[in-house]
Amino acid sequence: MRLLKAFVPVILIFFGCSSPVKYDLLIKNGNITDGSGSASFTGDIGIMSDTIAAIGDLKNARGITEIDATGMTVAPGFINMLSWAVESLIEDGRSMGDIMQGVTLEVLGESDSWGPWNESMKQDIKASQGDIKYEIEWTTLGEYLEYLEKKGVSTNIASFVGTSTLRIHQVGYDDRPPTAAEMDSMKLLVRQAMEEGAIGVSSALEYIPASFASTEELAELCRVAVEYDGMYISHIRNEDETFLEAIHDFLRIPGETGIRSEIYHLKQVGRTNWNKLDPAIAKIDSARAAGLNITADMYNYPASSTGLGIIMPEWVQEGGFEKWVARLKDPAVRKVVGPEIIKTIMRKQGSPEKVLVIGFDTDSLKYLQGKTLAEIAAMRGKSPEETVMDLVIDDNSNVTAVFFSMSEDNLRKQIAQPWMSFGSDGKSMAPEGVFLKTATHPRAYGNFARLLGKYVRDEQVITLEEAVRRLTSLPASNMKIDKRGALKEGYYADIVVFDPAKIQDHSTFEDPHQLSTGMTHVFVNGEQVLRDGEHTGATPGRVVRGPGYKGRK
Repeated sequence: MRLLKAFVPVILIFFGCSSPVKYDLLIKNGNITDGSGSASFTGDIGIMSDTIAAIGDLKNARGITEIDATGMTVAPGFINMLSWAVESLIEDGRSMGDIMQGVTLEVLGESDSWGPWNESMKQDIKASQGDIKYEIEWTTLGEYLEYLEKKGVSTNIASFVGTSTLRIHQVGYDDRPPTAAEMDSMKLLVRQAMEEGAIGVSSALEYIPASFASTEELAELCRVAVEYDGMYISHIRNEDETFLEAIHDFLRIPGETGIRSEIYHLKQVGRTNWNKLDPAIAKIDSARAAGLNITADMYNYPASSTGLGIIMPEWVQEGGFEKWVARLKDPAVRKVVGPEIIKTIMRKQGSPEKVLVIGFDTDSLKYLQGKTLAEIAAMRGKSPEETVMDLVIDDNSNVTAVFFSMSEDNLRKQIAQPWMSFGSDGKSMAPEGVFLKTATHPRAYGNFARLLGKYVRDEQVITLEEAVRRLTSLPASNMKIDKRGALKEGYYADIVVFDPAKIQDHSTFEDPHQLSTGMTHVFVNGEQVLRDGEHTGATPGRVVRGPGYKGRK
């Protein structure tokens, strides 16, 4: 008994002085917005290696690295549902434009995916490279993603397999249905991409050659993706005069196949079509009420950006770029195409003054970047429609432009929809080096910061918690990717820390190469990529694969 009494104090001392839990990283005292849409709460997050180990009151814990997030929002890393960083990440894996806004996952592949490519496609891509030059060291989509991961990127990366890529691979640029053998090959390529980890199938049906695909053809490809629990995502066939009909056409595919489906960058082009948003929302809500899993994404600007080919008829572009240019040099063709171009501009934008030309491959033409089509036409002493055709010929490219044609009020109404996520539809660049050779749309530098600053903080269109849900768990759930898009124990540590009072976009149409501010810390797979607003140079990004990945356990 005397011996037992002697041991009691020792036991009490042992348990009372137990060591605190130690984490690799401890984020303390933050306003945790976990991605669920629930109210924020003050707490701590402990991270071990690449994983969130604990969330809550961790006052007795310690971290090898500790960050005091008092007064800051701590959230899951943001998901860019439509990224065109396919080449910019090859040039600069830091993904500066997006990391500075808290993006930790770039989702690539709007109809043109960087694989699967055949040798002819590789030669065409090599010949059409602009300011960014690179060797093509891959063939399949999975190989491209692994190439980026091995090279080193700061963000995680995922991709859809594009129907334009599939068509070029098997059919080329001809406006015809695929043969039975070609269709079988396209379906086999979808199967291969899904097993390599593609998120699903994508289309951009206002551009050739994807526009040549029938809805039945698209549905056949989607049936393969469904076998792998994949998703369908589409730039619909029309965003102006037949916008509502295009949504109806889009809805046929999930209706017939049951595939989860999303509309890329939902918008209504041209003032006469702005009143079509309400019936479009009604169509989507009706489909969702009927049990279809339908969502959409958007960028937060009243102007779009794409090549000048979007304002030309499809037939003049059939057969590939060389045939397109050859036709534009034919006086007889120009007489027909010219009136179609100006008619389209007046219908969509209202005037040539609302078309801002921003991207040339030819150095001698870059002085025209940042000028309107009307200004360039006046400088050249030609009509706007002649100028459009000449610019494509002179630059030997589908010259990039910004088109002002959308409603700011409609943007707010779209942001308010609970099924809306967000994508930049842009590259992820840095305001330095080769990127400064070409202008860009400000969405490339400011889309996500603009949401949190202008529309959440300043205009209060939606709450901060709801905005974070739409940037994180909503797209992650739509794509069925594992352990990302939320702050939960056992999830990967993709985490952002920012000041909601200071987050702000600075990029403008006049001066686009401006990084956003207000994002303080960014972690990707537990590794710090942004520290006190400065990029660390770390490149811990990984390939994020869809549910059909053949190596999935």
